[in-house]
Amino acid sequence: MESTVVEPECAIGSEERLRLLPYKLLARYFAAPPDRELLDLSARLEGDGTPFGRALAALAAAAAEATPEGVEEEYQSLFIGLGRGEILPYASYYLTGFLQERPLAELRIELERLGVARAEDTAEPEDHVAALCEVMAGLISGAFGDGRLTTQKRFFETHMAPWMGRLFADLEKARSARLYRHVARVGRCFLEIEETAFAMIDGHEAAVSVGD
Repeated sequence: MESTVVEPECAIGSEERLRLLPYKLLARYFAAPPDRELLDLSARLEGDGTPFGRALAALAAAAAEATPEGVEEEYQSLFIGLGRGEILPYASYYLTGFLQERPLAELRIELERLGVARAEDTAEPEDHVAALCEVMAGLISGAFGDGRLTTQKRFFETHMAPWMGRLFADLEKARSARLYRHVARVGRCFLEIEETAFAMIDGHEAAVSVGD
């Protein structure tokens, strides 16, 4: 994805940076098979005792044992296949059962409003999970949109939350998934964190309204 507005990531705070990195990691894993550099980076991830932390640690352990050749074969089986892969990582498919349906059209309207243009060398439609994670990273960094948390919340709740959890759940139990089982678990746990955080925004706004 490309933006008509680009601002440096150094301008964002530490909390936003912590949210930005998982989105970038997920976008990279879903956009293409991971290369040696990404596997090595993933192998250095450290977790803690939280579900998300344990998911990161499990991904790190799996990445340390993976090879680019093996993971490329896994990626092909999962997402490409002969005719189609085991998993179709598109919003339209999960929300309607078909590709390139109304969710994609609505997303394109939203992307135009946010000033996000489709990259010329991208063959995938914009409702691919990698593209949506890239957009969310751009909204957090300030590259896309107006930089407001409410804009991020609206995009997340409209275009990601209604289906992406089911994608990650399907990927965790997919027949061909090995490394990507752990990628999916990271995605699922992070999605739950984001859902909880955005729900707190509603609670805070309601409390302020009552106080006024």
